[in-house]
Amino acid sequence: LLHVLCAGGLWAPARAAAEALRDLGGLEVREHLGKTPLLVAAAAAAPEIVRDLLVLGANPDAADHRGRTALHLAAAYGHPEILQVRPQPPNPPAETPKPPHSPGQTPLHCAVLAHNASLQGRCSPAGGSGEGAPTPQDRLRCVELLLQMGADSSSQDTKSSLTALHLAVRGGNLALAHLLLRQPGMAPRLVNMKAHGNTPLHMAAALPGTPSQEPLVRLLLAWGADPSARNLEHDLPQGLLPPG
Repeated sequence: LLHVLCAGGLWAPARAAAEALRDLGGLEVREHLGKTPLLVAAAAAAPEIVRDLLVLGANPDAADHRGRTALHLAAAYGHPEILQVRPQPPNPPAETPKPPHSPGQTPLHCAVLAHNASLQGRCSPAGGSGEGAPTPQDRLRCVELLLQMGADSSSQDTKSSLTALHLAVRGGNLALAHLLLRQPGMAPRLVNMKAHGNTPLHMAAALPGTPSQEPLVRLLLAWGADPSARNLEHDLPQGLLPPG
């Protein structure tokens, strides 16, 4: 019942049910996908319910069967209001944990992918596209909030070693590349990191002639990208530029 109320965003009934179930362990009961009521409320963009569940003692780090926490879901769905509700530690960790049963992505990876998808006219894997669906601005705000909370933009996913900057560049996302590189002190560390041998500059050079390709290449070079870096195939970034 509590899961249904959370999914529907029914604030008052959900609070009453949560209060009744708290002492029975009902706040951590999971549905068929492994989601607790907190995760369902986060996915449903119900910040009041999320706040009440946390106050009542719901585990903020609970994860579903795919290893996604409330932070991952809020980032992937484009719900900045959920990120603003979730309690933050006094000293945010340098790196937000990666889900153990996923490609090893942090919430920041999820938020960047969601923003890429919105700019390309696609909904994110978790988001919608109808009335009331998260906007590109909502998804950008998620990235900004995660960075403010201490997310480490140099964290690499465990499947492909991609950083948030690699993902932004691969998606032709000039705005996010600007945002990530402008973080104080991060550009020297971030701009030449390799993912399976490829720097962000390699990825920008390999973009299929998109309007953002040249601005991305210029941006990365301006922030210190190394044009002499070679990938695992010994290619220079300039060797990956499309003909013409």
